[in-house]
Amino acid sequence: MSSTIHFYFDFTSPYGYLAAMRIDQLAAKYAQQVEWHPILLGVIFKTTGTLPLVDVPLKGTYSLHDLKRSARFHAIPFQQPEHFPISTQNTARAMLWIANKLGEDSAIKFAKAAYQAYFVDGINIGEIEHVVQIANRLGFDGDTLANEISSPEIKAQLKAEVDAAQEQGVFGAPFVIIDGEPFWGFDRFDQIEALLKNGQI
Repeated sequence: MSSTIHFYFDFTSPYGYLAAMRIDQLAAKYAQQVEWHPILLGVIFKTTGTLPLVDVPLKGTYSLHDLKRSARFHAIPFQQPEHFPISTQNTARAMLWIANKLGEDSAIKFAKAAYQAYFVDGINIGEIEHVVQIANRLGFDGDTLANEISSPEIKAQLKAEVDAAQEQGVFGAPFVIIDGEPFWGFDRFDQIEALLKNGQI
């Protein structure tokens, strides 16, 4: 099978974080490429009429327990952030700007570092100063990034990403699409692997 894996995620999604720590490894196993698409769940939830997971009665309490269990099971470092959920438009815009200026590999490196800063170190990546610090730590120009992510062009680019995701049927995160086949949730990775391995499920 030879097809691009489209990976949709929001930086405030804990299951998106778990998926982000595994998606490239899974793709490499089957010699596939991953396209990372930052989205904003807040915008999508307005379309679907959905609440953030932790705000859903009963389900929210379960999810907090399940996140810790899932992270342990997959040996992925995880700490529930104090500030949760957060607005991640600054982080998403930063990733897009890095992709535009430095390429996709640098953007993915930033995305993973941002995710780890939030879900391991408890850093509020919704705040621009922390986004800049992460960029600087990776050797990127944080000051220029801080100025550019508020530009009309980057704002429009992120809006276009979210609009395109919804047109593809994306309603949550993580969300993976391969050859038009949609998968929602980190718990679908076994099915994704079966598709990559066999060309069908």
